[in-house]
Amino acid sequence: MTWRISFVVLILSFTACKEEKIVKIDVIEQAKKNIETNYLIEVDELLKIVKEPNIKILDFRKSEFYKKEHIKGALNIWRTDLEDASYPYKGMMAGKEQMETLLGRLGVNKSDTIIIYDDNGLCDSSRLWWILQNYDFTNVRLFHGGIAAWKLHNGAISTEVPLVQKTLFKLPEKPSMKYYGSKEEMLEAITNKTLILDTRTTDEFTGKRQKNGASKGGRIPNSISIDWSVAVDYNGDKKIKSIEELDKIYKKFGVSKNDTIIVYCHSGVRSAHTTFVLTQLLAYKNVKNYDGSWTEWSNFDQAPIQQDSITSLFK
Repeated sequence: MTWRISFVVLILSFTACKEEKIVKIDVIEQAKKNIETNYLIEVDELLKIVKEPNIKILDFRKSEFYKKEHIKGALNIWRTDLEDASYPYKGMMAGKEQMETLLGRLGVNKSDTIIIYDDNGLCDSSRLWWILQNYDFTNVRLFHGGIAAWKLHNGAISTEVPLVQKTLFKLPEKPSMKYYGSKEEMLEAITNKTLILDTRTTDEFTGKRQKNGASKGGRIPNSISIDWSVAVDYNGDKKIKSIEELDKIYKKFGVSKNDTIIVYCHSGVRSAHTTFVLTQLLAYKNVKNYDGSWTEWSNFDQAPIQQDSITSLFK
């Protein structure tokens, strides 16, 4: 009788391990499927649809690079186009009316799909993706590999600025702001044991480096340092790493997919990329990107900070 019980236990244990392995594989396979079908677009797919009239390509690089060469038909935007200049500090997300004006100027219709690329591992592109998600415009794809991948596959390059017909673009009256994090939410996160990720460099995190726009160096209390660029092959093709690699990087924080995570950087750009990786590729459900990030936080004397070293100002 004893050997029968042991045999049954062994079988059940083997079955449980097998089922657990299947679940883990299913999660990874689903994540891979998300990459293929949702917000990332690869060069072979873009080549097929680039000439379609409802495709609007945005080159998210500084104008001097755009003028030198860009994907044929692409229009140029930069970070200042997405900033609300009414604040006493830089980098805050543009309001709904400003975004409507911008999209209208770019000739975007609601039925269009916006393709965004940059030369920085989709960091800047992710900021626009994040803003559009908050305002509930989801017809947007991030071009994986950018202009380097495009040229490698003989995609058409141009120096001409295309003419567009302006549109009257309207966003929903009451947008969800589903990935938006505020200063008030960050203050609450400090005290309720929410996982706070600082996606800047180590020098910025410790306070050794103070970037322009911040009034002081340091970090938000209880935050954990993880440079946004660990998610991409930054010294190579700048593409996002595999799901397996990403899972190893972020699971070390020991939170479930349903736990709240709030991320920040200097001005909410790099942390927008981490928000994209966590929500769209790793299926975390409750991630907020703190819009003002360190730039806003450091400009409020009442906001608590931590600092490891004396700061110096770098441009």
